[in-house]
Amino acid sequence: LGDCAALINNAGLLRPGSLDSVSLDDWNAVLGVNLTGYLLCSRAFKPQLARTRGALVHVASISANFPQSHSGAYSAGKAGVLLMSRQMAVEWGPLGIRSNAICPGMIRTALSARFYEEPGFEEKRAQVTASRRIGEPQDIADVALFLASPRSGYMNGAELAVDGGMSSMLMDMVPRPGYNKT
Repeated sequence: LGDCAALINNAGLLRPGSLDSVSLDDWNAVLGVNLTGYLLCSRAFKPQLARTRGALVHVASISANFPQSHSGAYSAGKAGVLLMSRQMAVEWGPLGIRSNAICPGMIRTALSARFYEEPGFEEKRAQVTASRRIGEPQDIADVALFLASPRSGYMNGAELAVDGGMSSMLMDMVPRPGYNKT
């Protein structure tokens, strides 16, 4: 086996709770998986990535930029991933290591599967994306592959939203008489 040329940090743990009600144990568990785990894996692979002039790809979330009520630990952890990714770009970039992040939107995963069991739920969610669909894991994998490849060789410290255009829909959700049906 040769050296590692790319590491994709992709983990997510969600423990519901607002900032004033989430237990400290749940807070630490979420940050342990969603942030500290990324740091530990990145450190472990840093020597190999430096030898191969490799790439780190960190899967964060649009919740890192758009907080969601009752998900305080999750949003905070994923926001930490974004800053940590940029910090790694600054500190490890001179070693030839690129560090970039992906911010997925609504992707059908094991974490969200039960939501889609409710009748009409998928359609409601799809309506808040410009693409009018829910993402699939392959949508994220394709972007991760790009960021891990030489095709993104001059990208370092970047954050890509892969959300079907959901983050562009904010103003379309604001009621405007005569312009929309919101």
